Amino acid sequence: MTRVAAIDCGTNSIRLLVADADPATGRLVDLDRRMTIVRLGQGVDRTGRLAPEALERTFAACREYAAVIAEHGVERLRFVATSASRDAENRDDFVRGVRDILGVDPEVISGDQEAEFSFAGATKELAGRADLATPYLVVDIGGGSTEFVVGADSVRAARSVDVGCVRMTERHLVHDGVVADPPSPEQFDAVRADIEAALDLAERTVPLKEARTLVGLAGSVTTVAAIALGLDEYDSAAIHHARLSQEQVRAITHRLTRATHAERAAIPAMHPGRVDVIASGALVLLSIMERTGAEEVVVSEHDILDGIAHSCAAEAR
Repeated sequence: MTRVAAIDCGTNSIRLLVADADPATGRLVDLDRRMTIVRLGQGVDRTGRLAPEALERTFAACREYAAVIAEHGVERLRFVATSASRDAENRDDFVRGVRDILGVDPEVISGDQEAEFSFAGATKELAGRADLATPYLVVDIGGGSTEFVVGADSVRAARSVDVGCVRMTERHLVHDGVVADPPSPEQFDAVRADIEAALDLAERTVPLKEARTLVGLAGSVTTVAAIALGLDEYDSAAIHHARLSQEQVRAITHRLTRATHAERAAIPAMHPGRVDVIASGALVLLSIMERTGAEEVVVSEHDILDGIAHSCAAEAR
């Protein structure tokens, strides 16, 4: 077994997985899995730059993760950065800060690479399940972008588009630096228009409607699942591989898009860092289900982070 660490730094959150990996099979045994909301993508859509306070929040999380990695005696570490750091003019500041803290350069990967990691992480343990037909459509709804991947044993087609829960919230639901409370139906109409345009773009590359099983990843999807399951607190084991109907997702999206900040914050399983962006994220999920005709979504807690860890195990072979 090789002890590996994977870090996924996205637009809204940074996450760490420390695991023992079997180089022969790629099987992972989790030792530590954690997430911190850092909102690295704060204002990037508007300014094109990473904000100093966003960088400092991210570096603080990196220092915490460095201590965990040292404690576990990790042999291989891979740090992958996604949408926000791809888009930023000053991403070199981000790279230098991560290198100083963790001793590795963050790999600012393309949307296609992001999609491949997400697919591997989400589908490895689904292989052979008779109740889940292939091909899969894996959708990873992030803060700045959403990845669409169709495949069975491997990726057949993939596309990343620039709609995510943070980007849509900042673009359409914020006025004078404050999220509308609650946003108006017209504001959500603008969010929906951007999502539909992005789906049109994705369909040029990815045969969305040919998929037989929809698999949903990342915080927007898992939070919608937690709400659907009526959890008193966030429970990864209960959420992992939960199956939500399109009607459940529609009802929750309807609720979230009409709720005030206080009403969303009062939902028991809601992470404080997702209160302002969850409505946009839920709307992305619902729009995908309606476009593809998917009657249900299989929710996975295993995603790009697990895909990164699998790649570490493969390098150890």
